[in-house]
Amino acid sequence: MPITSSAKKALRSSLRKKAMNDERKKIMRGAVKNVKKLVSLKKYADAAHELPAAYAAIDKAAKTGVIKKNAAARKKSRLALLVKKTT
Repeated sequence: MPITSSAKKALRSSLRKKAMNDERKKIMRGAVKNVKKLVSLKKYADAAHELPAAYAAIDKAAKTGVIKKNAAARKKSRLALLVKKTT
């Protein structure tokens, strides 16, 4: 446990940041999972319609540093390929 007051403040700050990062990652994973689920259910038009929402979630996660830039590009590329194959 932190002893100094600055270390206590840093702990509080890091816990707040972790909560926000976890929420951002959860939103991103949910959006990606939603697109994949629609593709597996053969609802290709709906999957293509949900793709921009997944892109936005991935971009926001990359922008805030939850995932790296290249990881975001890879996720977006694979989602686009998945939707493109099916249509």
